[in-house]
Amino acid sequence: MAVSTELPEAGSPQEQGTEATAPPPPGLRYNSPLVQVSLIGLVCFCCPGMFNALSGLGGGGQLDHTTADNANTALYACFAIFGVLGGAAHNLLGPRLTLLLGSLTYPLYAASFLYYNHRKSQTFPIIAGALLGAGAGLLWAAQGAIMTSYPPPNRRGSYISLFWCLFNLGGVLGGLLPFSFNYARTDAGSVNDATYGAFIGFMLLGAALTFLVLPPARIVRDDGTRATRVTYSSVSTEGWEILKLFTNWRMLLILPAAWASNFFYTYQFNNVNGLLFTLRTKGLNNVFYWGAQMIGSAGIGYFLDFGFASRRKRGLMGVAAVALLGTAIWAGGLANQLRYLDGEFPDKIDFKEGRRYAGPFLLYFSYGLMDAIFQSLIYWIIGALANDSQILSRYVGFYKGVQSAGAAVAWQVDTHKTSLLSQLIVNWGLCTVSYPLLAVLVLLAVKDEDYSVSNVDDGGKEKDAKMAAPSSFH
Repeated sequence: MAVSTELPEAGSPQEQGTEATAPPPPGLRYNSPLVQVSLIGLVCFCCPGMFNALSGLGGGGQLDHTTADNANTALYACFAIFGVLGGAAHNLLGPRLTLLLGSLTYPLYAASFLYYNHRKSQTFPIIAGALLGAGAGLLWAAQGAIMTSYPPPNRRGSYISLFWCLFNLGGVLGGLLPFSFNYARTDAGSVNDATYGAFIGFMLLGAALTFLVLPPARIVRDDGTRATRVTYSSVSTEGWEILKLFTNWRMLLILPAAWASNFFYTYQFNNVNGLLFTLRTKGLNNVFYWGAQMIGSAGIGYFLDFGFASRRKRGLMGVAAVALLGTAIWAGGLANQLRYLDGEFPDKIDFKEGRRYAGPFLLYFSYGLMDAIFQSLIYWIIGALANDSQILSRYVGFYKGVQSAGAAVAWQVDTHKTSLLSQLIVNWGLCTVSYPLLAVLVLLAVKDEDYSVSNVDDGGKEKDAKMAAPSSFH
């Protein structure tokens, strides 16, 4: 199928903020939501996807987890701040520059662990972690705004699934890198230089792909409607809107889920995959962990788009399904954790050990599945709250900021050698508390009607749905 690169010209209805008068030509268009969301998926395949594969090894691929724990604490502490500010940055800078600035911090982080392989100094990894926290806040705010505002409202779950599959394909491939490069190093504790070099190469490619991202003004859906309003903001406006998020009842209901959604990574990566398995098996496990995320996101996305005629009912049933599956998986995690309460597991499990490997592997696979359906559900709910990319970029920024604050705490909890059983119980409890609050949010805020542009502002008040003409484009 040919890809059309035909874009609206300056002064066209699309750029002036009105509805398109006629559907665009058929075919796979470069300025379609499908192509642009796929492009964001490829950027995240190369940058956060590879970062996830590196983190999933436990300790950033190092035998001693202390350096990675401290680097990740710095990372998520900065991410908590820049996650909240990221929505404002996106609204001021536009998606292309925001994504570029964010993506360039990922290869620096991977390079810091290559440096650590030779110098054993924590300074560079911690500084790189802090910079990555700032960059990740920018990248994920732009990603969230694009993923939640560009798709047609009745296909938002499918687009979230598409993104999640592409993004986690990076984790799958990233898991194969340490598995293949370290296959013969059965007694090694840390990954070799070639592994870090491969991660750096993919991350640089992701940064280059951001130049292909189009400005929101040029995105047109297949029915001819504009994907989002195109108005540009000011620093004072964004500052005020960010402050209002902390009193927005919708965001307060999302807060426990946001805190929980990355809090469990530390436990799963360091104290399940990082503690139980041999080095090469950790890499193989990550292939299936992130592969499970692709399966989970595809399943929940399809259900949230097509499960019932009522969008609110789909949301409520989605929360119920996630709650039931999550509870079952955490119960399995408890059974596994009771095998090594002291946090010591000297006889590492290798993937060739068959029956001994099967149970812990299935648990780790299920953790990946749970993460995907949980976060995909949250993104779907956020996307159902508005269609305006400016509002959604702030909502996603708030979500990522709170999520990262939780992760920063979790990494320090692990650094201080907190009981693994306590870590599991806290993770399980946080997830459990979030389910009824998400159900309340769906019940009160998710409507069955869809609009091509949002007619609700950040405070929940009705506003004029007419789109103002932008004065400039990013």
